[in-house]
Amino acid sequence: MPRVLIAAIGAAMLLLFLGPRAIQWLRDHDVGQFVRPQGEIPDAHAEKQGTPTMGGLLIIVAMTIPFLILSSHSTAAMLVLFTTLACGAIGFIDDWMKIVRKRSLGLSGRWKILCLAVVAVVLAVVAVRVVGIPTTIDLHVVSQSLEIGPIAFGIVVFLVLAGATNAVNLTDGLDGLAAGTMAIALLAYLGMTYVVTGQRDMTILAASLMGACVGFLWFNSHPASVFMGDTGSFALGGAIAALAVMTKTEVLLIVIGGIFVIEALSVIIQVLVFKRIRRRVFLMAPVHHHFEMAGWSETKVIVRFWLVALMFAGIGFTLFFRTLAA
Repeated sequence: MPRVLIAAIGAAMLLLFLGPRAIQWLRDHDVGQFVRPQGEIPDAHAEKQGTPTMGGLLIIVAMTIPFLILSSHSTAAMLVLFTTLACGAIGFIDDWMKIVRKRSLGLSGRWKILCLAVVAVVLAVVAVRVVGIPTTIDLHVVSQSLEIGPIAFGIVVFLVLAGATNAVNLTDGLDGLAAGTMAIALLAYLGMTYVVTGQRDMTILAASLMGACVGFLWFNSHPASVFMGDTGSFALGGAIAALAVMTKTEVLLIVIGGIFVIEALSVIIQVLVFKRIRRRVFLMAPVHHHFEMAGWSETKVIVRFWLVALMFAGIGFTLFFRTLAA
């Protein structure tokens, strides 16, 4: 337990130490956010144009150093770290292309999916052949497991990875929303890995990630001094997806990361309904913008989403512990 606490506190303190210098460097080199065109976001977000971005690099550095120092570098935990860094690299390329092109469009969706597919293959193969993760899907609600075979398991891993990275990316639309929500979900994984024997390294990794998210909130809370960018959102999405694979909670992740699921579904529903009947279900998607357009302040949306995320994480942890106890 002391190592877990040190990892969380160390990651947070390291980010607080590095943050001001990194933000100033990003500002001096014009590494700023390019917001989407008017009409795709609330008008109030136009003032965020130019805010330093790619702050996800801070999260990656702040969580990696404590983890490498405090863990025993187990294969399972290192695989989660690899997935985090690989997905962060995809996001970094996307952010860099936006900066070079000076517009809000970066790496194409096709290339993102292709890169994520490569990461998913590595994650699935190493998880099954080296770590020994069973090719099953655990249904914690009914306390049952379904054997699906290696090929289907690989497809599931890809869907979890692609879904998590894109859902976290969609959630990263308000100051502190993605970082705070992710910290809550990671707290659930910290507790889940802690109660399972032999997963100490993953507990340390979850604690390091959570601490880095909490430290990042110091600079990312409203009004944000820096955004995590796709570098951060993809890295965090990859991290929680890999944690789900390694703990056999791929299905339970839908509950633990309920806010991310809701955000992604709101976009899917908005697009499908509009294409079919030319009408909008939400005032604006993702759904956090809907509440902004309905008159909620940005801070109110963020805090209430955090509270809902806390309830989802609590339910997910309870279902996991119930299955474990059975």
